[in-house]
Amino acid sequence: MNNGCASSLKRIGVFYDGNYFLQVSNYYNYVHPRKRRLSISGLHYYIRHLVGKEEDVDIKLCKIADAHYFRCRYSAQDASQRGNQLYYDRVFDDILMSEGVITHYLPFKNNFGKKEERGIDVWLALEAFELSILKKFDVVVLIASNGDYVPLVRKLNTLGTRVMVLGWEFEYTNDEGQKVVTKTSQDLLEEVSYPIPMHSEIDNNDEDLDIVDNLFVSNESAPKVNITTNIPSSPSKAKISAEEYQEGEILSLKNGYGFIKHPNNNLFFHYLDLQDVDFNDLMPGDPVEFTVEQNIHGQDVAKNVRKVY
Repeated sequence: MNNGCASSLKRIGVFYDGNYFLQVSNYYNYVHPRKRRLSISGLHYYIRHLVGKEEDVDIKLCKIADAHYFRCRYSAQDASQRGNQLYYDRVFDDILMSEGVITHYLPFKNNFGKKEERGIDVWLALEAFELSILKKFDVVVLIASNGDYVPLVRKLNTLGTRVMVLGWEFEYTNDEGQKVVTKTSQDLLEEVSYPIPMHSEIDNNDEDLDIVDNLFVSNESAPKVNITTNIPSSPSKAKISAEEYQEGEILSLKNGYGFIKHPNNNLFFHYLDLQDVDFNDLMPGDPVEFTVEQNIHGQDVAKNVRKVY
């Protein structure tokens, strides 16, 4: 604790690795028992709470001076071929804008037909270091997990800026039998002043239950935002005739995946394949219409899935 500065205003700079944040948010929305997304406003309040506790000052003296969000995203043409991706991008932009978060986007790079995120971590590091010099942040908060940010942390340490990392660790097996593991670099955690294991804060914090609960968007007020991670997915057709759609009903739903009853074989679909409906609004037995396409293994799957009302 820094008791010598108990009455000083603490200026906080928050920097989001957007792809990492969305992976975590998707985990809580589709896998974790909470089944809710992370709230930007709730997270900012929690950051102020953590800084106050670590710096030994009242939360009223902990102010987020700047917040920046970095991510690669699809071009308008690519997004227009992915259902309502353009709409979802705009909705999430509105959420960030309402909380005063400045967005920084780069286009995905095309590597032999595969979309890859390049350069965003370098841009985040450069902005964080430059702004820490200009605005003299007392604490920089990184919502990131990559060990590539270690040089940034070391540079910030030379400025006398304390660094807090909000990191998550979790693993689960998806419906395709693949093990999904998310961890924060140990090298990164060892360099920062305040390593915060957010998975423990959320699951094991019995002292601040209300603050922890506010980390998540309430089910009543949650906007229907289908926030995606960089999961490979074949692009949907830009225009699909009514004759190409088939009808069926939801058989089962789990962890962002589902199956649709189909005469020949039940069809698998992913939440990225939904149109005009959020995954959390679907229930087994709901009537849907969809197109049938083949995945990379030559198996029939459902695409462009939309609920029939």
